[in-house]
Amino acid sequence: MAHDRTPPSPSSNENSRRHAAEGCPAPGEERDRGIETVPRQAATVILLRGGDRVLEVLLVQRTPLATFMGGAWVFPGGAVDASEGEGDAAHRAAAVRELAEEAHVRLADPRRLIKYSQWITPPQVKIRYDTHFFLAELPEGQHPRVDGQECVDLRWAAPADALSAQRSGELELVFPTIKHLEQLDAFASVRALLDHARGRAVTPVTPHVVGSGETARVVLPGEPGYARAAT
Repeated sequence: MAHDRTPPSPSSNENSRRHAAEGCPAPGEERDRGIETVPRQAATVILLRGGDRVLEVLLVQRTPLATFMGGAWVFPGGAVDASEGEGDAAHRAAAVRELAEEAHVRLADPRRLIKYSQWITPPQVKIRYDTHFFLAELPEGQHPRVDGQECVDLRWAAPADALSAQRSGELELVFPTIKHLEQLDAFASVRALLDHARGRAVTPVTPHVVGSGETARVVLPGEPGYARAAT
């Protein structure tokens, strides 16, 4: 996945981090009212380890030189390539490719990925993705490592530990990553999560932006203000 590597200024980077953590668009990402941007198809892998004992997830840090989510810790993923086609097979192919490119982990069969969720960037934002999140266990004998370009660091963390590190300022996490970690924290082991996910009905989630500028915030379906923002 290609990224703009122009270094942002320290002040703009700090603002972007705060906005991302609060779930609102970074300055300049909000769009004017008008034609809605069509989301680009994307896929993400939530890589797991721990079996029936514990649950840890792999997070990779995007290069701070990227203007889009620079320095943020995320799950490996990226946009679907045109050569990968369309539909579920294309999302699975992109997920496997991105995991190999960003973390050097190779999954033998994309069909074994377990679809967990689908998030669509709010329509009020210029840069939009329709991202399909998949679960996968770390294959035996493989050891993740970053490419050093798109991603510059990685760590394994229990969801609760990653969230605690975000609150203390140690990790920069973006809104969708935070929300997924909050969900994953409910499971004591990889096995419990996978058993749950296999029977899970996945429906698209489209957050909406309420307010603008410094007061902007993202709301999820069912939260106060969502119905009004969606109309």
